[in-house]
Amino acid sequence: MTSDALILLGTFLVALLLLSYPLGGYMARVIKGDAPGPVRFFVPVERFIYRLCGVDPEQETGWKGYTFGLILFSLIGTLFVYLLQRVQGFLPLNPQGMGAVSPDSAFNTAVSFVTNTNWQGYGGESTMSYLVQMAALTVQNFLSAASGIAVVVALIRGFARHSAAAIGNLWADLTRITLYILLPLSVVFGLLFVGQGVIQNLSPYKDATTVQATQYQVPRLDKAGNPVKDAAGKPVIDTLTSKTQSLAMGPVASQEAIKLLGTNGGGFFNANSAHPYENPTPLANFLQMLAIFLIPAGLCFTFGAMVGDKRQGWAVIAAMAVLFVALASVGLWAEQKGVPALSHLNVDQQASALQAGGNMEGKETRFGINSTMLFVAVTTSASCGAVNAMHDSLTPIGGLVPTFLMQLGEVVFGGVGSGLYGMLIFAILAVFIAGLMVGRTPEYLGKKIEIFEMKMTALTILVTPTLVLVLTALAVLTDGGRAGIANPGAHGFSELLYTFTSAANNNGSAFAGVSANTPWFNIMTGIAMWFGRFFMIVPILAIGGSLAGKKRLQVTSGTLPTHGPLFVVLLIGVVLLVGALNYVPALALGPVAEHLQMILAH
Repeated sequence: MTSDALILLGTFLVALLLLSYPLGGYMARVIKGDAPGPVRFFVPVERFIYRLCGVDPEQETGWKGYTFGLILFSLIGTLFVYLLQRVQGFLPLNPQGMGAVSPDSAFNTAVSFVTNTNWQGYGGESTMSYLVQMAALTVQNFLSAASGIAVVVALIRGFARHSAAAIGNLWADLTRITLYILLPLSVVFGLLFVGQGVIQNLSPYKDATTVQATQYQVPRLDKAGNPVKDAAGKPVIDTLTSKTQSLAMGPVASQEAIKLLGTNGGGFFNANSAHPYENPTPLANFLQMLAIFLIPAGLCFTFGAMVGDKRQGWAVIAAMAVLFVALASVGLWAEQKGVPALSHLNVDQQASALQAGGNMEGKETRFGINSTMLFVAVTTSASCGAVNAMHDSLTPIGGLVPTFLMQLGEVVFGGVGSGLYGMLIFAILAVFIAGLMVGRTPEYLGKKIEIFEMKMTALTILVTPTLVLVLTALAVLTDGGRAGIANPGAHGFSELLYTFTSAANNNGSAFAGVSANTPWFNIMTGIAMWFGRFFMIVPILAIGGSLAGKKRLQVTSGTLPTHGPLFVVLLIGVVLLVGALNYVPALALGPVAEHLQMILAH
């Protein structure tokens, strides 16, 4: 890695720590029902919501009631987002006259945004009206993020409580998380983004005059809209010249803020955070990366505060940070090194004052390799899915890094809530393995880890690998799956593997080499997103309910310390071991094989 990359990475981690530590304590207070001074004016709004919905915030439920409420809430949200897309042509705030979204695409998008995946098979600026962008997609950015935080809060209560039958009130949790955490942070970051040049308006699209004329070919149509054919039966093609370009407008900054803070990732524009209206400057890019990691990192400190031992939060975030730095460094090195075949053609790939060097294909020059590859690592480790570059153009090893970060289970910081509850599942597995090694009943934070918890842990860990590998195999074996591949061979396999890794892990980013807006991909990725989300959440809440009902054990000389360097190393080892065992054969067929082809091609 270059010195510039080291400085950028170090600056990013220091800024993240300085911001996330106080945020973690703030979130712990909010979750306990204490609204700090700066957001006290939301208290009447919170009370009004409870009265309107007939909710008693003091009445808690067990894990089954909590789970049922969350799934029902998500189903209603899915139906609402689907219907709004299907009738958007009849609704206001649609200056471009966007028509109804196709049924399969509307289904996929509804599932995607409700599950916090934000996989996008469509182009936002050419498909969705302003109303749908705001009332459907942006609203679900808030609600899906709040749902993920609520799940991890319920799990933490399982560790913190003893001999309790309840794990919380879902509706109170969702309300407080949205009002006191997500909304204020979104206002702050939205204003910061506007200050950097991210647009925020409800204007119709603007026509701008270009410096050069553009020629393009279109088929000639008759008055009925049918293609005109010549005497030989071939379509007649007209060549047109234009000196104007339509510039998409819209309420971008408001969606951008929660898209990142909620680790949602769905872009207002098709180019996502590579678009200059979404991510105009290097400072905006840095702020976006901070926004993605801010709440996941802060929740680690919330965890320590809620269980009464801040060292536990430090241990978890240390494990996450080590994994992140290691894998991000590999990606930075791979992209800076460039492509060997170009060196043999006497192409200079060395960085200098006049050029970025390395592999700049598919990257924005205003960001360069370092800021781009760091963004790639951040967004795929955090279950976000926002992209500021074409992942399909990464080197094989550069592409392996984001794929593997997702395949670890999105636990390296991970999504809001989902990253921490995923890492806590690995922590349970780690203490179980340690208990087997010394012949002692495993325990974590004073709670015995017994048969039920281990069954639910095994189920949680196996859900996403099963979905990823089975659906990737189906894609390879079926015409509908193979039809979406843009590049043949090992790279094409990597595209399919990345697609279902992203969908099942609720990340939402894409290699962008797969033509995914087809009925086959819309249905299959929709299945992966839904079951990847809720087949994880149900056993996790079951674990939380089981742990809450147990008594807390006293710490003895035989208790495994779960806050020191030894446990951090054990936790990292378990995460890597499980990720490697699940996916190494598939990775060998994709990015590893492609890397070998690349270095041997010359």
